[in-house]
Amino acid sequence: MTGSATVKLFALGLLVSAATSCSPIVATNGNIVEADRLADIHEGTSNKSDVANALGTPSATGTLDTNTWYYIGQRTEKVAFMAPEVVERKVVVFHFDDSNTLRKIEQVDLSAGQDVDFVSRTTPTAGKDLGFLEQMLSNVGRFSGGKNGPGGQGPGAPHS
Repeated sequence: MTGSATVKLFALGLLVSAATSCSPIVATNGNIVEADRLADIHEGTSNKSDVANALGTPSATGTLDTNTWYYIGQRTEKVAFMAPEVVERKVVVFHFDDSNTLRKIEQVDLSAGQDVDFVSRTTPTAGKDLGFLEQMLSNVGRFSGGKNGPGGQGPGAPHS
């Protein structure tokens, strides 16, 4: 191989490496229900068994109403060291009646989401905060090993 061919091959390798390093890492979490999988599920005729066979077990069920099933999924993309960005989120809710017949299907996507601000307060507790050194020094002399202590034969044991 000639010197110019080697340089061209090296440059091509760098270009391919740079292009692939900027491609996002895609991660899918949960169960994103696609429209074609919903085609066999119909309100009024399908039951819990039909839904479970088509979509698998739900991501969650209603806390107070076990006749409500939730299928929750999201897809994120992460480029290099940046924080992951949610590009798709989908929640499909199935409402069943007491005879396990599907009564209603609801779909919620990313546009219906709301940002929630987290509160970073801490709950005060009784007592005082000790630093590492204070904790270590306050424990000196508190531990008794082996036969030390009441009725033992070590230092500090009562003399007979």
